Amino acid sequence: MSVSSLGVHGKRVFVRVDYNVPVGPDGAVTDDRRIRETVPTLRAILDGGGSLVLASHLGRPKGRRDPKYSLAPCSGALAPLLGAPVTAAPDCVGNEAAAMARSLAPGGVLLLENLRFHPQEEANEPEFAASLASLADLYVNDAFGSAHRSHASVAEICRHFKTPAAGLLMEREIAYLSRLMEAPAKPYCAVLGGAKVSDKIELIENLLTRIDTLIIGGAMAYTFLKARGVEIGASLLEADKVDLARDLEEKARSRGVRLILPVDHVEAASESEAPGKLTTAEAITAGCKAFDIGPRTSTLFSDEIGRARTILWNGPMGKFEVKGFATGTRRIASAIAAATDRGSLSVVGGGDSAAAVKAFGLEGRLSHISTGGGASLEFLSGRILPGVAALADAG
Repeated sequence: MSVSSLGVHGKRVFVRVDYNVPVGPDGAVTDDRRIRETVPTLRAILDGGGSLVLASHLGRPKGRRDPKYSLAPCSGALAPLLGAPVTAAPDCVGNEAAAMARSLAPGGVLLLENLRFHPQEEANEPEFAASLASLADLYVNDAFGSAHRSHASVAEICRHFKTPAAGLLMEREIAYLSRLMEAPAKPYCAVLGGAKVSDKIELIENLLTRIDTLIIGGAMAYTFLKARGVEIGASLLEADKVDLARDLEEKARSRGVRLILPVDHVEAASESEAPGKLTTAEAITAGCKAFDIGPRTSTLFSDEIGRARTILWNGPMGKFEVKGFATGTRRIASAIAAATDRGSLSVVGGGDSAAAVKAFGLEGRLSHISTGGGASLEFLSGRILPGVAALADAG
């Protein structure tokens, strides 16, 4: 069921959100995108005459109360976006939280304290889920970023509601990611980066049945280059995955998928030597690491992206956080934005890719930027997400 079909008038609605956002040393939220993305769902409930009991985790407090992981800064960030006061509860369960939830009038907003202050959350413990469920009349999950976790507030809690519903953000995430899985417009190009091949084995294998071109950049490219017999210097290598990289390339070849790797690089002995120097070919100098793709690679990748009608991007092309090594990732992001301007579907998954898009000022030019790095990766790998399954099973 969708939140759009839920009768919320006069009801307290428990909304699982994903406010796992960065908080600066001054206690202020430094990137509120995940909070902003939930506002349409929250506003719809308030406008429908309901009240809100919001729940999230933040960081990894490991089942203990830790002030640095408090959700209090999120209440301050949410209130102006929502245009309504947001009360912060001292806990997510217990008598005080229950009393605060019961006292909510229509239009009221209560943000519970970090769910992960209790180990029962990650253990998907039934009694903890029942305590959370007792705070509200209805349940909505708008936390796609947590949908791959079998946690109490995501999975077990759905057993306590007759019609648990998906929020608008959850629906949008599933709709866009499903378009990449079900008859995507061709040509379909996947651009993968990041550190490790091992993190994306299932994703690559699943994509190879759907895509036309696989572009691999970032640190994971060097394991593939090593498998081709290219010298990679001191670049990051998963030595135990070289044979796997070779096998994946063979699978791509057998399925008619073009697998494109970098043909030049920006190398340096360390990141402190930014902007480094260009290589003249695929090989990297002994003792040096590659920190970015080179200009010929950027052009090669960009041209391929420009021909695509469907584009998935997951993972940067280099150490883009360092100004001298950001050029390759910026050029690829710009190429994807330009393709989107021409009518292609573009979906960005992964926190680093989303951060790059924001850093380059391209957020408004892409079709969809997922709020769930791990969740989007697992969805596109063909896995069933517990948070999505729980909504379907209960409904």
